[in-house]
Amino acid sequence: YSTDFVEIGESVRGEDVYIIQSGCGEINDNLMELLIMINACKIASSSRVTAVIPCFPYARQDKKDKSRAPISAKLVANMLSVAGADHIITMDLHASQIQGFFDIPVDNLYAEPAVLQWIKENILEWRNCIIVSPDAGGAKRVTSIADRLNVEFALIHKERKKANEVDRMVLVGDVKDRVAILVDDMADTCGTICHAADKLVSAGATKVYAILTHGIFSGPAISRINNASFEAVVVTNTIPQEEKMKHCPKIQFIDISMILAEAIRRTHNGESVSYLFSHVPL
Repeated sequence: YSTDFVEIGESVRGEDVYIIQSGCGEINDNLMELLIMINACKIASSSRVTAVIPCFPYARQDKKDKSRAPISAKLVANMLSVAGADHIITMDLHASQIQGFFDIPVDNLYAEPAVLQWIKENILEWRNCIIVSPDAGGAKRVTSIADRLNVEFALIHKERKKANEVDRMVLVGDVKDRVAILVDDMADTCGTICHAADKLVSAGATKVYAILTHGIFSGPAISRINNASFEAVVVTNTIPQEEKMKHCPKIQFIDISMILAEAIRRTHNGESVSYLFSHVPL
C-alpha cells in the first residue's frame, strides 16, 4: 500500500467527511496522502470535507525569517485548499495567524483546558507553582495558564548565536522554592527545554515539569530528556507517543482525542465549537 493510490471503500456521496491525519512521522508522505484522500472524497461528490490535522505540518515556517526562505505553512494551506478541503480542524497552531493563510474556516483548538486539568490532578503543590515560558514567544500562552491557575509566571529570554543553537539564557521572574512548569506548544530536539530546566534548577526551583502540546522528539531529544532534571515531560497525543514512552519513562501523555471528537461532533451538528476553548469535554 502506498500513498499514491487511494480508493475510498464506500460511498461518500452527499456525506460530511472528516479525514484525520497528523503532521508527524513520514511527514511528506502523510501530507500527500491527506491531500489525495481529500481530493478522492471531493470528486466522489461528498458534500463537505474537513481535514482534522492535530499537528499542522510545517507550522513553524510561517514567515520569511531569512532571505530566500520559503513560507511553507502558507504553501501547505494552499495545497489543502486546492485539494478540496472545505474546513480545517487543528490544535495549538505554532502561530495562530496561520488561520489567515486559508480562505476556508479553520478551527484552532487549544490543549490549554486539558493542560490545566492535568496540572490540578497530577501536581499536588500546584498552588505554589510558577508557569515558565522557555522563550519570549510563548509569553501569551503561559500568562493565560498562570492567570487561570492564579499563580505567577516567569520567562526565559534566550540569545542565539546560530539557528538551533542556544547561546545564553536569562531568567525573568522568581522561581525559588517553587515547582516550575515549563509550557510550550512543541518540543523538537528539546535543547531549549533541557537548558531551561537546568537554569530553573540552578535558580532554586524545587521540581521542574515540562508540558508541551506537540512532542516531536527528533534526534537527541530522548537522551536529552533522560539526562535532564525533569520530574515529568508531559505531551499530548497529537503525535503518537507509544514508542517514545518505551525509551523514556519521564514522558507522560494527555489524551486529546475527546477534544477532537467533540469538535467533530459539534461541527457536524452545526453547533458552536468555542466551548472547547475553555472546557474539557466530559
